[in-house]
Amino acid sequence: MPVRTTHVGSLPRTPVLLDANAHRAEMGEEAFGRALQQSVDDVVRRQHEIGLSIINDGEYGHAMTESVDYGAWWFYSFSRFGGLELTTDERFDMAPPAPGGKVKLAPFSQRRDWVRFADAYGDPASGIHTANQKETAFPTITGPLTYIGQDAVAADIDGLLSALKANGLEASDGFLAALSPGSAARISNAYYANDTEVVGACADALHEEYKAITDAGLTVQIDDPSIAESWDQINPAPSVEDYRDYIQIRIDALNQALEGIPEEQVRFHVCWGSWHGPHTTDIPLADIVDKVLQVHAHGYSFEAANARHEHEWTVWKDIALPDDKVLIPGVVGHSTNVVEHPELVAQRIRHFIDAVGAERVIASTDCGLGGRVYPSIAWAKLEALAAGAALV
Repeated sequence: MPVRTTHVGSLPRTPVLLDANAHRAEMGEEAFGRALQQSVDDVVRRQHEIGLSIINDGEYGHAMTESVDYGAWWFYSFSRFGGLELTTDERFDMAPPAPGGKVKLAPFSQRRDWVRFADAYGDPASGIHTANQKETAFPTITGPLTYIGQDAVAADIDGLLSALKANGLEASDGFLAALSPGSAARISNAYYANDTEVVGACADALHEEYKAITDAGLTVQIDDPSIAESWDQINPAPSVEDYRDYIQIRIDALNQALEGIPEEQVRFHVCWGSWHGPHTTDIPLADIVDKVLQVHAHGYSFEAANARHEHEWTVWKDIALPDDKVLIPGVVGHSTNVVEHPELVAQRIRHFIDAVGAERVIASTDCGLGGRVYPSIAWAKLEALAAGAALV
């Protein structure tokens, strides 16, 4: 049985698409729609030609106007929620949401890893892409959260389905990425009483997006770095017990949002953040893996290729993975320009096959490559992924 392959979602935007996103108003919706569809057609074709098994639209419906952009996976949601008002703030120094329980997020600039390596994070020549990011408009919740993204998600769905059909593929071969309630809730709140209410409101709104995607026959990938990444954004560090209580609120809210949605059409992505930093304060996978497996999903996507987390494949040797679940480990990384050798990719894949069986492993990337890795390098990494899987 061939090893199946996929990736986490974001793929490099072309100069044409970046320009179209930047000048959408001047182009008009009809011309923009044509440019977007052509880009989606091309990115689906390229994934298919490389030999990836489960592919997507590159998250091209989540607009980027700059080639380096760590936030498109999240920022797209700002235009799909009602009840928000926009403010101007530094991209990585936003105000934290209202606290819940004993845990309160600090501003991004006070992350423990960022404080420890402040010299590197503050130097634009360090290779850490978060330095000197442009400002963006951040929202504040000022009224009841509602979902107003019906037309936008319908356009994402139609664009991907059209591109899949053009390549002789079925809806079941495709996936679309969507934000988790916990990650959506990391915005300023001036309406709800506490963090739990904010996360719950995000869950109710996002249910519509998840349902639209799965009703179309596609898989929905839930992007939720908040489960692991938030650990570093609490300063000083909390106890593991208090942090587990904090993320339990997010797990419960996500399952609320997934109510009535077939588990076989859901995959859950958890990561420790995409920036190219030291990550010395990442929480170990072993401390949260049982929480991750509570999510009502068929597949679990996570980082397993980078130098901070590759060793954690051994965690799965001691986990009784349910028979109807699959692992989607990263076997090529987003945090280095080195293109992995196919033999190394094959070795990484075999670790997981040895742990849970070949039929329950889908080889993937650590995180999204678009906006994080130079385009030609990103595509070379996907080619290495497919080549390594073929060796297995």
